[in-house]
Parts: sequence; structure tokens; C-alpha cells
Amino acid sequence: MDNVKTEMFCLSVLFMVLLLLCDSDAAQAKQGMSLSSQKFEIQKHLNRLNKPAVKSIKSPDGDIIDCVHISHQPAFDHPLLKNHTVQMMPNYHPEGLFRDGKMSTAAKNKNYGSKSINQLWHLNGKCPEGTIPIRRTKKDDILRASNMKSYGRKTNFSTISKPESGRPGGVGNQNGHQHAIAYVEGDEYYGAKATINVWQPKIQQPNEFSLSQIWLLAGSFDSDLNSIEAGWQVSPDLYGDNNARLFTYWTSDAYQATGCYNLLCSGFIQINNEIAMGATISPLSSYHGSQYDISILVWKDPKEGNWWMQFGNDYVLGYWPGFLFSYLTDSASMIEWGGEVVNSESDGLHTTTQMGSGHFPDEGFGKSSYFRNIQVVDESNNLRAPQDLGTYTEDNNCYDVQLGKNNDWGNYFYYGGPGRNANCP
Repeated sequence: MDNVKTEMFCLSVLFMVLLLLCDSDAAQAKQGMSLSSQKFEIQKHLNRLNKPAVKSIKSPDGDIIDCVHISHQPAFDHPLLKNHTVQMMPNYHPEGLFRDGKMSTAAKNKNYGSKSINQLWHLNGKCPEGTIPIRRTKKDDILRASNMKSYGRKTNFSTISKPESGRPGGVGNQNGHQHAIAYVEGDEYYGAKATINVWQPKIQQPNEFSLSQIWLLAGSFDSDLNSIEAGWQVSPDLYGDNNARLFTYWTSDAYQATGCYNLLCSGFIQINNEIAMGATISPLSSYHGSQYDISILVWKDPKEGNWWMQFGNDYVLGYWPGFLFSYLTDSASMIEWGGEVVNSESDGLHTTTQMGSGHFPDEGFGKSSYFRNIQVVDESNNLRAPQDLGTYTEDNNCYDVQLGKNNDWGNYFYYGGPGRNANCP
């Protein structure tokens, strides 16, 4: 009888072991299928983002710039752009009518005193006429995102409330984000311009960023905010490094489902074959050294209703079609210029992520970061000085902003700061 019990016990143990082995094999098979499915989805996403290239250029910073035929760019994945005829130049420029694809002589002769600035990939080649340069998205770029759908989008903008009186809208009230900006509101704005010096601020955590940009805003600042944004940024999560890069962003629903950085979704239509969105800017400003800056102009073409972007005095990059927006189909109700950082407080203290040069505005030229020649575009499509500039920062002990005005720089301001310090714990 004991032998029978022993045999039965052994058989039950063997059965349990076999069951566990089967479960383990099934789990491994399931995991294998899951990994295989993930790889397939990532590759499918990469195929959507990376269009067939006429030519590819390896940049010294590790980027690959694909020269993609202008009619094959990501914008045309948008259902409303399937039969769109590319507008190869704007009808009007705020400083006058375009002639032969060039801007007015007056615009060319304006000497802003900036030093030569380029993108790193220019060192190794250029894209042929009829193509546009697109920074290739790699598998690692997507894997750094919290999920595939969030890649290339602002995902931590969950709370956007209407600003209190005297406070800037859209960007001033978001959890974990801090700003040092100048702004105008209370009028109809058809564009904005500024010259911004470029730095390489230190970022504490990969999920934080530091940027300097222009915002064109319209809407109620709840769930229907329209925003067009352009400037430079350092974003380890998005780009995989700490390089300062040219970027754009747009949204028509307060960052919920529409819009993206650069050309990472359909929307912005690029016409220029020399400047790549998201590419590294070089050289950079240095503390107590040479200062390098970029000029950015965004304006609405009064004839077609598209919003155009220009980089420097020579590069008209392309446009956001007016139909992408609800409120910005007419005009912007607020313009903002300045810096923004993500403060994740990962160690329970304020982030040490720097804004701008990482130095406060009172240090001045050669040490602090600046926006100069700040202008808005009025209803007559003329550039003019902004009226009643206001400033805003959540905590001027962390990041600050100081306005100024003179004959050389027009309206300007210094801004930025180090983040955590003795007065900003």
C-alpha cells in the first residue's frame, strides 16, 4: 500500500513538473511572440516615418540625413493633402513681395551682426534640388519614447488652463514645466520674428528638455489651443544626445492628438533642400566667448492662408497649411518668446536643467542668453515692434527674464538660469 502511495505521489510530482515546464514554454513562446510583434510594429512605424531617399548623408554627430523627393515627404500622408499642390514660395513676405524666389533687397541688406551658423550635416554633403533633407528616425529613437504613439509628440502637457489676467496663455500653467518669457496679447497677430543666440544647456534627466522658441497661440487654452512653435532645443529623449537642434512643433487641440515635432507626422510642408528640421546647429555660443544666433520668422500668407517659416535671412523652409488649425486659420491672439524647461523633480528637488546659457539675465551679453529684434506681423503684413510687452516666469529664483530696448537690437530681453541653486532648492 505504501508503495502505491509513493508511486502516486511521484506521478503527481512529475505531472506538476511537466505542467510547470509547459507553462514556462508557453510563457516563453508568448514572450517571443510579443517581442516579435513589437519588432514588427516598430519596423512598420519606421517605414511610415522614413521615406525612400534619393541620397543619404552621414552627419558627423551620427545623424543620417535622407534627401527625400519633395512630393514624398511625410506631410502628404495627411488625407487632406493627397492632391495638394506644393506652394513653392509664399505670395508675400512681411517685408515685401517675393521676386524670383528671393526676398526683397531691403531684407537682405539688414545687418543683424550675427556670426555664421550652420547645421553639422552640411560638412558631409547637400541634398539635390527637388528634395528635402529629413533626419532619419532610428529604432533607438522610438524605443526611448514611453510608447510608439507618443514618439515625436509632447506627452506631458495634460493640464492647460486659461491664463489668469496678465499671465501668458497656453504654456504658463503646465505641471512640471517652467518658463522665462516675454509676451504680447490683446490684438490680432499674423506672425512673429526674433533672433535667438544658441547654447547647449545641461540637462539633468533624459526625460527633461530645455528649449528657446517663439509661440504663436490662439484658442481658449483649454482643449482647443492652437499653437505654432519654432526655435532650438536640447532633448535627450527625442534625439538621443545633448546637441542643440533646430525644431518646430504644432498642435490644434492643446497637444492631445494633433501635431508633432519637426516632420514626425503629416502637417508641415517643407520646400527647402538646405535646412533639416531636428538637425544639430553649429557652432554654439560660449560663456565669455563668441555668440552665435539664429533668426526665425513665422508669418501668415494673406492670400493662401498658410503659415510660413523662415530660418535666417535666406532660407524659407515651408509652411503649415491653414486647414490644420481652427483658430489660427484667422490670426494668433498671443505671441510668446522665451525659454522653457521640464522640471521633473526626480530627486525631490528642483531640476538642475539649465535654461538658455544656464546663467541669469543680469549677467548680460556674452554670458546670458537673449532674444533680440523682437517683432510681430500686423494685419497689413508689416513687421513692427510689439506693444506692451509683458514678462512671465514661475519662479525668478530658478529662471528669470529682463526686458530691454535700444537702436541696435530693438526690443530684446535676456533670460534663463541654472535651475536649482541656493535660492531655488
